Amino acid sequence: MKDIWDSITDEMNKGDKKRKVSSIQDKNWKDDDGFSHYIFPKAIFNNPWYSIPQDDFELFEKYINGGSRQYPSDGNIPCDIVAREARNVLKVIERCAKDPSHHFCEEASNALKFGKINLLRGTLKLYLGKYTTRDWRRKRFTDDIDFWMFQSVLLDSSLKECGFTKNKKTGEWEKTIEWKNPNKNESRNEILFAANNLNQLLDFGAGSYLEGSSLKDILDKKIKRGHDVDLSDIINVAMVNDGSEGSHRAEWLDAWSSFEEAANTRNTRTTANLISLCQYSLGIADYFERLSKALNKYNDLILDKTKFSDEKITLMCRISIHWENYLKENGSEKTRKMIHKFYGQQGKEKLIYAKNLKEFASKILDLLNSRYNYLKVKFEIET
Repeated sequence: MKDIWDSITDEMNKGDKKRKVSSIQDKNWKDDDGFSHYIFPKAIFNNPWYSIPQDDFELFEKYINGGSRQYPSDGNIPCDIVAREARNVLKVIERCAKDPSHHFCEEASNALKFGKINLLRGTLKLYLGKYTTRDWRRKRFTDDIDFWMFQSVLLDSSLKECGFTKNKKTGEWEKTIEWKNPNKNESRNEILFAANNLNQLLDFGAGSYLEGSSLKDILDKKIKRGHDVDLSDIINVAMVNDGSEGSHRAEWLDAWSSFEEAANTRNTRTTANLISLCQYSLGIADYFERLSKALNKYNDLILDKTKFSDEKITLMCRISIHWENYLKENGSEKTRKMIHKFYGQQGKEKLIYAKNLKEFASKILDLLNSRYNYLKVKFEIET
């Protein structure tokens, strides 16, 4: 078994070896054709700040109050705060491109010829491109902005104009960011880093390299690295992109080759990452189905003032600045109806996400099994 996949791999950091990828020993079996079937359990990402309630009403209450599961992150600054800083840098580059007299006009125009979103990669590319769920965009945290542009001097100048300073020791661009946590009414500050990932063009490690900023390029890196945060990001892209429709349909279909290439390597670490993707996808699909049931069952209570007072409605609006503004402009009654309609839609949406994740996991398993057919090995996830 250890020659096919890593039974322990990285959960959060390179080399931490915390995530176990183990089949259920007493459920593994061999069929009449000599195929060994390895059965793996479904999984949910560990969250020390939140446990999924067993009671459906408690699950409903926690979800509508913004207390649903947080996503694994590799930083401490909310993505919406980081996105604001990224937009500012992109605006500077756009301004340069629109000013014929600017000494960086030509460089900026070349940088933007494929669209400003393609100047970013990683977390911020997924965020600003809206490749993921609204919930992910609201709850994902990061500490850096990864750029991808050959006009390095232009980028350095733009970062400097936006308040970033270059650390002489590390060579990284840094900026102290301050923001307010609306739920706790407290201020936080952290250092935000900005880097041009061109530095990793030929030095991603282990003989691999980064080729660009497309969705496929991002998934290539995340599949190979395979930390929980990477797997979570991939799953959040997969749950809203089934390849049949949507603004990113073509990109998602193209990015599927990332999974094919990963499976083709038959690398033990990569195989373990793909197995984990299936475990988490199916575990999260089950969670969504249960959450959808709870939303459908209890959503009408939001219209009942004896159950949800105007004060509760005000508290619920804290999870979104747009909701807070809507409340100020329209009052509690209209806001109550808006929230009720929103969670009614969420109940339907979660079922779509669950369906997409089940199909995604099935395709990954089929892909893996086709690559290990010669060893007479089949991977399965417990039903």
